[in-house]
Amino acid sequence: MPRNDTQDRTGPSNPDKVLYPQDSFRKQDVFDYYRAVSGQLIAHARDKPVTLRRFPDGIGAEGFFQKEASRHFPERIPRASVPQRGDGPPVHHVLIDDEETLLYLAGQASLELHIALSTVEDLERPVLAVLDLDPPEDVGIATLREVVRTMCQRFADEGFAPHLQATGGKGFHIAAPLTGDRVFDEVRAQVRELAERAAREDPERLTTEQRKNKRGDRIFLDTNRNAYGQTMIAPYSLRARPGAPAATPLDLDELGRANPRSYGLTNMARRLAQKSDPWRDLH
Repeated sequence: MPRNDTQDRTGPSNPDKVLYPQDSFRKQDVFDYYRAVSGQLIAHARDKPVTLRRFPDGIGAEGFFQKEASRHFPERIPRASVPQRGDGPPVHHVLIDDEETLLYLAGQASLELHIALSTVEDLERPVLAVLDLDPPEDVGIATLREVVRTMCQRFADEGFAPHLQATGGKGFHIAAPLTGDRVFDEVRAQVRELAERAAREDPERLTTEQRKNKRGDRIFLDTNRNAYGQTMIAPYSLRARPGAPAATPLDLDELGRANPRSYGLTNMARRLAQKSDPWRDLH
């Protein structure tokens, strides 16, 4: 299979191309970031189909989501054939199982890496349950942290082991490991009931309303990721936002000092040099 780049493990082609124009972060900076976090990111992404969000002209231009691996990707890039629901042909997702693949994708301006909640071993049975806490812009960080703490406790009361992630976007994820013995519909029903119960008991601050125009100024408890074919942002993936924040696993006792964009391209390597991965028991 042909390839159209000159990238190697030391750097990407066109390394000085600016991908984050407000910050002047270049493709080389993105490449170096992903090399620095490769061990931790790969541990969480391994064997899970990946959806790429690529920005060949930087985040100042329109990017695109990509599920099907490009024909020009080298043969060495691992792929997984994922059946679609319905009559469509299978989709050949990339698998990030090694550093060479991760760095190749970084060189292709794959700024965001989104992973499935199940593995290729059994695509129908998730190994993670995820709740996405999505606040409107005007919710203060103190309120958001309080809600996150409450929802972590609800996860624990439900028998889950809650793990916290700053998304690098607006909110936080609460994730919990699963044994892989239940299908998506069962897991989603349990997480949805947990969220709906929380919204009923705190209707001023929380909602499970799917329509944005019905949510008002409440935090949306999004359970939709717990479904076949859906994804979550991979731990340690960059986000296509000014400042190049990254999805960051946190210990629960870090929440009082953290916001959704506390860590990213400029400070993640320092964090990982000082602290082990808070999600290390999830892989």
